[in-house]
Amino acid sequence: MERLIKERLPRHVAIIMDGNGRWAEKRSLGRIEGHRQGVKAIRDTVKAARRLGIKVLTLYAFSQENWSRPPKEVRALMRLLKEYLEGELKEMLDNNIRLVAIGNLEDLPPDVRRTLRETIRKTRSKNGMVLNLAISYSGRAEILRAVKKICQDHSKGKLRTQGITSEVFSRYLFTNELPEPDLLIRTSGESRISNFMLWQIAYTEIYVTDTFWPDFRRKDFIKALLDYQKRERRFGLTRRQLTG
Repeated sequence: MERLIKERLPRHVAIIMDGNGRWAEKRSLGRIEGHRQGVKAIRDTVKAARRLGIKVLTLYAFSQENWSRPPKEVRALMRLLKEYLEGELKEMLDNNIRLVAIGNLEDLPPDVRRTLRETIRKTRSKNGMVLNLAISYSGRAEILRAVKKICQDHSKGKLRTQGITSEVFSRYLFTNELPEPDLLIRTSGESRISNFMLWQIAYTEIYVTDTFWPDFRRKDFIKALLDYQKRERRFGLTRRQLTG
């Protein structure tokens, strides 16, 4: 941890939390137990991010495609989400963490949706760190949603064609109030982005670890941050342009 350079920490870290099922299968356990252990990794990572001074932490908790999983598994995931929100509210309040969520939240079961909205409301004034949960989320669906809203505003005369820039487009996304991720971590060794924040990660640094999500802990998070600090982020420019 002492090797971390505070001034070079990423402002926004996003994580694709992958490997719960395979973690459970390797131990001859049910997939639901893998998800249950994954919640422990969430708690540990949130605490580490807050203590290290990360301003925004986005966790890919449940994709739109995940609704196609076996109903029993989906119900268990929704139950775990509700329990996590209820159990971590005090921790968020005590540690100045504001909860936000992105995705098609209307898909959630009514009781889970109510708990999520209530947690968001109760933490709204906190400004130490933003914990952003991507739930029932799809990067493609988010972009399509933005395009439809832009078309509606254009047809109403609120937006001119010449005024549609990258910056304007970004305002129509779920993440319009958040900075784009500086670092994307994917666990379990899979080298794909799984329809996650397709617009926002254009220049995001990507770090893949073979560690399954239930085993991901503070040391793994710090290892990813140390790797990030070795990167030279040029955003399409040459090294000479950056150094002047």
